[in-house]
Amino acid sequence: MTRPPLPHDHQRPVPGLAVTSTDVPDGGTLGQAQVLAGGNVSPQLSWSGFPAETRSFAVTCFDPDAPSGSGWWHWVVFDIPATVTSLPTGAGSGEFAGLPAGAVQARNDYGSRDFGGAAPPPGHGPHRYVFSVTALGVDRLGLDADTSAAAIGATAGFQAVARGTIVAEYEVK
Repeated sequence: MTRPPLPHDHQRPVPGLAVTSTDVPDGGTLGQAQVLAGGNVSPQLSWSGFPAETRSFAVTCFDPDAPSGSGWWHWVVFDIPATVTSLPTGAGSGEFAGLPAGAVQARNDYGSRDFGGAAPPPGHGPHRYVFSVTALGVDRLGLDADTSAAAIGATAGFQAVARGTIVAEYEVK
C-alpha cells in the first residue's frame, strides 16, 4: 500500500534547516510521553541553520497516515519570534508555559489548543508523526488561534524561507 505524502510535499521547495530533539528520534519510534494515552507531552525541539531573513517560526506536528482523508494535525504553534531557537519539553501543554511571548498555539484536530499525542487506531499500522519547524519571512502570520490548522499550514508554506523536520513513527497493534 502506498503511504500518503508528507505534509510539505505539495508546498514550494525551500532550503532546509536542522531540527533536533532530545525526546523524539528522527527515523525512530515515538516514546510513550508523546502518546495521547501515555503522557501527552510535547517534545523538546531545537533548530538551527535558518537564513538571515527569518523573522519568525511555526512549529507543527502532523500525521499524514490518519484515516481521515486529510491527515491529522497534532500541534500547531506560530508567531514564534526569530530569536527563539528551541521549545522545551511540555511547551505545548495548553498552559503556554515554555512558549515565548507572542507565540500563538492554535487548535489541533482534537479541538484543543495544545499538543495532542499519537493515537492511531489499533491495527492500522505505523503512523508517521512529522514535527516541522518552518522559518518564516514575516513577523506574524496574521492569523489567530481559531484559524484551522490546515489554513495555518498553508499560510506558513507560502511564507516559508526554510523548513526542517523530524519524522518518527508510532503504532498500536
